[in-house]
Amino acid sequence: MRERWETFIGADTTAIFALPHLAGFPEPGVPAVRAFAPVPGPAVIASSTFAPRGLAPGLPDGPFRLTCDGVTVGWGVAAGATWTGPQPHAATVDVAGVQLRGVFDLIPALSKLLPQDLRAMLGDSDPVPSGSIVIGDPGLLEIRDALVEPGVVFDTMNGPVVLESGVEVKSGTRLEGPLWAGANARLLGGLVKFSSIGPHCVVRGEMQNTVFLGFANKAHDGFLGHSVVGRWVNLGAGTITSNLKNTYGAIRLQVGKAAVETGLQNLGSLIGDHAKTAIGTLLPTGCVVGAGANVFTAVRPPQYVPPFAWGGDSAERGTRDGFLRVVERVLPRRDIAVDDATRAALGRVYDWSTG
Repeated sequence: MRERWETFIGADTTAIFALPHLAGFPEPGVPAVRAFAPVPGPAVIASSTFAPRGLAPGLPDGPFRLTCDGVTVGWGVAAGATWTGPQPHAATVDVAGVQLRGVFDLIPALSKLLPQDLRAMLGDSDPVPSGSIVIGDPGLLEIRDALVEPGVVFDTMNGPVVLESGVEVKSGTRLEGPLWAGANARLLGGLVKFSSIGPHCVVRGEMQNTVFLGFANKAHDGFLGHSVVGRWVNLGAGTITSNLKNTYGAIRLQVGKAAVETGLQNLGSLIGDHAKTAIGTLLPTGCVVGAGANVFTAVRPPQYVPPFAWGGDSAERGTRDGFLRVVERVLPRRDIAVDDATRAALGRVYDWSTG
């Protein structure tokens, strides 16, 4: 979303606003995360739940409001002025894009955005690897210094396949576009299609219509569909998601005591950062697994597993120190140091989520 806004406006992001407990959250290559503060102009304050398309139209010199289908998605503040919140007399500028009602809308957003994004990435690809099979147009295959073993099938009939630098693809993997694999991802076998796989992820088995944010593991077999997987998640061997109700009806999420109507017929699991599942875990349709949860006491956990749950089918929570100890073991496996800022930020997230 940040990169889309930067392209749309033609300027770099200087800060990301978040709830106070997330202020200071560190992530390499990402601007500072901080609590809300007044913004001196000239500037644009952009919604993180909106993906703009193309480039911005001519924008007024004075204060303005960006809208899409009547919903406010951004504010503009003029030079010499300061933005502190909604501006009732701002000029309205309509823009095109995709709005997200929640994390679950990343799934339909894939079909709206991923094919076009991948076509824009096509350019000077490495040659088709020796021993590979390409079904469809080889011109829709973009390989950038990836290691591809013989016996990999690339299917571009429905869209491009893009592999970034350092991606490793093992023999026996079938990749169906539209599909993107970020730097240093490892694809170990099985059918993977219509997905966005972030950097340093490990994927094996059947997967479709899924977003992996990065640094997550699905190193074993098990179906994963129409799901969003946060950073540093580990899915135990045989973890399987259901992405369709037996009634074929619209899926309702249960988040704590709140029910959320998604309107989606296909929706698997929404899994927060640092969550873990045990071997053989069967996740129900529209399952929400909170950040830091450790799911191991129930083969079929409930539809909602709270953040930092210990077991998954009871009210028990893992301890703050125990969670941080796991983080300190896991991050160095991807050559990511756990510094004081990371410990402090994750500790605040734990305190806020369990308080």
